[in-house]
Amino acid sequence: WRASRCTVSGQKVRYLLHCFMASLNSMKSCSVSFPSLRSSPASVTALVRACPLPKGRTALRARADAAVEAPASARQSGMALMLDDGTRKSHSMAENTAFVTGFFKGIATKSSFSNLVAGLYFVYKAMEESFDSTEDADVKALDYNALRRLTALEQDMEYYFGADWRNTVHPSAATRKYVDRIKEVAATEPTLLIAHQYTRYLGDLFGGQMMGGMATRTLGLEEGKGISFYNFPDISDNKLFIEEWYSALNNIALTDEQKAAIVDEANLVFAYNIELFSELDGNPIQSMFALAWSTLKEKLGGQ
Repeated sequence: WRASRCTVSGQKVRYLLHCFMASLNSMKSCSVSFPSLRSSPASVTALVRACPLPKGRTALRARADAAVEAPASARQSGMALMLDDGTRKSHSMAENTAFVTGFFKGIATKSSFSNLVAGLYFVYKAMEESFDSTEDADVKALDYNALRRLTALEQDMEYYFGADWRNTVHPSAATRKYVDRIKEVAATEPTLLIAHQYTRYLGDLFGGQMMGGMATRTLGLEEGKGISFYNFPDISDNKLFIEEWYSALNNIALTDEQKAAIVDEANLVFAYNIELFSELDGNPIQSMFALAWSTLKEKLGGQ
């Protein structure tokens, strides 16, 4: 099967990806949690209560119940909930169609992945320069230094393009469109930069390590090279950090109009990111099978 000659529909790509991820779940035992359990504490409680315990073990049952009835997450209220709910459709579309297909296109070849890195570099340069120059206190409150990506992207740019990359690499059409929007809101309505922080940084934290590992295996990169963007050395616990960020977001005093505008902007940012991926060359099927083969060799102890 020559993957480079395959043309498949988005539906087939999603089906193959679903099968591939299912096989990864089985090989990794429980290293990837089921979405229904991850997203619903109530379903975890139901699962625990459904597990039979020997007679007289009511104390153990009580401890099990208490363990899963944790305090409510900051994501379940305020602006955090409004953003998550307001972008749910974009999340679904991005994860199940163009975003996933685009990422696999991006890791099909080293050239394609380097173009993705270049696009992200220009986007984050515009974002973080805007965070530095803005006087908006709300944006400043959510601008954690541990999230900053520009220095890491500069390292990746040199790895892929060489020492003179600043003079030889230029933004693509989709990247310029994305960057122009960042600059526009920074100049006219800086509070909307919160949508850019939410969409990019939290997405990087949620899936960064997985994506960096996939790129390394698929492209045969040197260990730790070319994927600095996906590493957050100053964040030891992603889940706790994200919870802190959401809490800070909920503490910001925003008008109803500002909240609605931020949600709208976040949906727009999702669309810009999909355009960024859509520009990439590369065959998603090729990278899926390369990743599957690399994972299988790893599981079987191959070199």
